[in-house]
Amino acid sequence: MTRAQIDAFFRVFAEQWGGKGIVLLTGAAAASIWGHVRPSVDIDFAVQLKRRGRSVWGKLEDAIDRTVRLTGIQANYAEDIDRWGLITLLDYRRHTRPYRRFGPLEVRLLDPAYWSIGKMTRYLDPDVRDMIQVFKRQNVAADHLARLWGRALKRSPRSTALSQFRRQVEHFLRSHGRAVWGREFAPERALRRFYKEAGITPL
Repeated sequence: MTRAQIDAFFRVFAEQWGGKGIVLLTGAAAASIWGHVRPSVDIDFAVQLKRRGRSVWGKLEDAIDRTVRLTGIQANYAEDIDRWGLITLLDYRRHTRPYRRFGPLEVRLLDPAYWSIGKMTRYLDPDVRDMIQVFKRQNVAADHLARLWGRALKRSPRSTALSQFRRQVEHFLRSHGRAVWGREFAPERALRRFYKEAGITPL
């Protein structure tokens, strides 16, 4: 997914929709705008509308369906992307960055740290590579991430996803931390911050 493809999608979407709205871009598409481009067949985003209701949402779905057909780019979208995973994205709507306007449609990027919660939850190889590149390019601090991931874990509903998320955070910091933050990075220090925010007493 390239910036040109992303812009083309939202330019057509703005034309098809014709109304006001805010898009919060996440996933590989957001990563590509931050400078890390890898093959991706779809675009992920949240949609915020001033007018709400089934009829409005139905018109939005129709506009996105037409946009998908016209651009050939698949779309995954929701009113609240926090429902996509068992680990909460916390107050993600308050942590975005402006990208571009397409007529009355405003497109914003999910902050890289909040964006990473979804990546850490899924934790496939492409997600790990995305995080490494985005954290380096955007100078995301390890302490900030450790605290944020800890808060997300603590505030998520109880499920087997919690222990999996914890293991994935531990693996990322220990196995990839120095690739992001350099040889002086101390993974156990970052993990202590993570455990503290999550309310975990490590064995």
